[in-house]
Amino acid sequence: MKHQILFGILLFVSLFSLAFHQRKATRVVFFGDSITQGGVGPVGYITQMNKMLETKGLSSQYELIGAGIGGNKVYDLYLRLEDDVLSKKPEVVFVYIGINDVWHKSSHGTGTDPEKFVRFYEAIIRKLKAQGARVILCTPSVIGEKTDASNQQDGDLNAYATLIRELAGRENLELCDLRKIFLDFLAEHNPNNRDRNILTTDRVHLNELGNELVAKSFAEVLLK
Repeated sequence: MKHQILFGILLFVSLFSLAFHQRKATRVVFFGDSITQGGVGPVGYITQMNKMLETKGLSSQYELIGAGIGGNKVYDLYLRLEDDVLSKKPEVVFVYIGINDVWHKSSHGTGTDPEKFVRFYEAIIRKLKAQGARVILCTPSVIGEKTDASNQQDGDLNAYATLIRELAGRENLELCDLRKIFLDFLAEHNPNNRDRNILTTDRVHLNELGNELVAKSFAEVLLK
């Protein structure tokens, strides 16, 4: 009888342990600004990614967490890295920042100089790597959707996207090149050279289609 009870206990513990490990999902944090803050909304890119994973039968394998705050620049991300990302112990982190670092130079008289942008970004990467996270860098998408390179911040945005591409190369990290993805899409789908309402509502923040494009791009990188 004692052997049967012991066997039953061991069997229960084994089954419980197996079920626990089967339920453990890969935790993915999306770290960014208002675009990521909106990513958890009804048509946001994080919400759409969850639906894509569900369609593929993978929803139980991933836990998607948004960590976006409107108006954030790269140094804001650095200051809240511990509380909003590292404390959650994610396996994967998408870093999606840079638009406000460029945009606020003209809209608010602030912004982030290129050298400081890189230094803060490198500091974020070091801390994420130290925790063992898979880090995926993302270039900023658009500030204006015109296709003839006449958006006011196109030059700076391209330069900061290049800085991020170079960072990914130096740090041997994965890259989701949203800048290129958005420009390629707009070249095909914006024949009237409109400055908004193709992928954005206001030249920056994403509409449903823009969120869908980000969701597909991120899912492709995550699942490869």
